[in-house]
Amino acid sequence: MLELFLLVVVGVALYYWLRGQRGSAAAGDAKYARFYDRYNSLDEVTQALRTAGLESCNLIIGVDFTKSNLTQGAGTFHGLSLHHMDQRRENPYQTAIRVLGSTLASFDDDNLIPAYGFGDITTRDLSCFSFFPDRACEGFGEVLTRYSELVHSVRLSGPTNFAPIIGEAIRIVKQTRGFHILVIIADGQVISKRQTIDAIVEASNYPLSILLVGVGDGPWDDMQRFDDELPERRFDNFQFVNFHKVMTQSRHPDVAFALAALMEIPQQFQAIRDLELI
Repeated sequence: MLELFLLVVVGVALYYWLRGQRGSAAAGDAKYARFYDRYNSLDEVTQALRTAGLESCNLIIGVDFTKSNLTQGAGTFHGLSLHHMDQRRENPYQTAIRVLGSTLASFDDDNLIPAYGFGDITTRDLSCFSFFPDRACEGFGEVLTRYSELVHSVRLSGPTNFAPIIGEAIRIVKQTRGFHILVIIADGQVISKRQTIDAIVEASNYPLSILLVGVGDGPWDDMQRFDDELPERRFDNFQFVNFHKVMTQSRHPDVAFALAALMEIPQQFQAIRDLELI
């Protein structure tokens, strides 16, 4: 009981500290990282986000189908393709989708999740394709099921460019005018850097948070730059998480990953409200 009481006190204190950061385009420097091993369930993570002021959001998923996935698991996924399917264990994409689904599903009011792939032979670096041609996925369960179906038929290609999936997310946000989180799961080998940077900057004009989950071996220099630099943005709208590093350095890997992925969302949400983007 004492531990729970302290958790609530810290959460409330963080919430009011964030409220005091109005006017800060960067949405502050507060991190949830210090709490990684104090949470023992994803329910506690969810409650911490609610305490920080996030009540609801809409989700968009983007999955990287570039050919570099074939070799990016050399050191972090037993030398296998990052899209390798095995009934005995999940691949990194499946784990990321499952864990984020467990945490974020309760925040998504309509349970409809637009899911897209990019970087395959049909879209290359020019566009993205919907998991279903005429509708969104109904919950994270269907996102996972549909991914498992598509991975057997999609032909990997490239080069990697995040601009098309970010552009599609902006289009959705313009239509709905609500707060959205775009989750991009990718191996991070960006070729079209200028287009990706321009898209991230443009996205800061909308109520859209971008979460990049980096799977595979890296390197992650570009992802860190997107996360920490780009001062021309209206607010710090991009968060990068090194999937393998987080998952292998915690006693509770699923919880640690959820925390690392979502720890900037409350600050971003506050910045969006301060800028009157919603």
